[in-house]
Amino acid sequence: MAKIKLSEIFPFFETAPSELLNDFENAAMLQSVSKGNYLAMEGDMCSYFPIVLSGQIRVFKIGDRGQEMTLYRINKGESCVLTIACLLSKKTFPALAFVEEDTELVLVPDEYFREWTQKYQIWNNFIYDYFSDVLNKVIALLEDVTFKRTDLRIVEKLVKDSIFYGNKIKTTHHTIARDLGTAREVVSRFLKELEHQKLIKLSRGMIEVLNPEGLKNLLLELQ
Repeated sequence: MAKIKLSEIFPFFETAPSELLNDFENAAMLQSVSKGNYLAMEGDMCSYFPIVLSGQIRVFKIGDRGQEMTLYRINKGESCVLTIACLLSKKTFPALAFVEEDTELVLVPDEYFREWTQKYQIWNNFIYDYFSDVLNKVIALLEDVTFKRTDLRIVEKLVKDSIFYGNKIKTTHHTIARDLGTAREVVSRFLKELEHQKLIKLSRGMIEVLNPEGLKNLLLELQ
């Protein structure tokens, strides 16, 4: 594998034993995947433990009526918790993984992944800590879908996205619906209400937050 400063991927490599670092360098491989491709389909066997070096991957489920629900996204320095579960249980992948941006990955073959969980305590701790952290986020998402009103979840997403991306958010009604696991029509109807209140401005592929404080106040009212 090409030389990569492992501590830039995961901080735990800073204190990892030299034997693990050498094993990782010898076993891992690089792979580039272009935007628009599927990295994994539901029912696939998991053969590698992936680490994203750059790019973005969306992991999602498709319901019986064809609706999509985003479980999580994998960005730089992150991995896939469902792949970890598959590798540990030797079961098939239960979702789909779609490459949203050109992505470069480090792949660790499954036999080394499992061997290192037995051989290196620091690797074992990292895997289970990461698994627990992401799993808690997925459970929180499912609780939101089950118990929170859709209008509250839309406003929460707009507030979070505006903080992260700025007041001009590049997105679509379909993308929001897909991420929240709801119907596009529901999202469009509520966004138009927010536009009527002059909180946002809608345009093709873009939502501009006109009144950030007003949007935050609405979020407090809906909670």
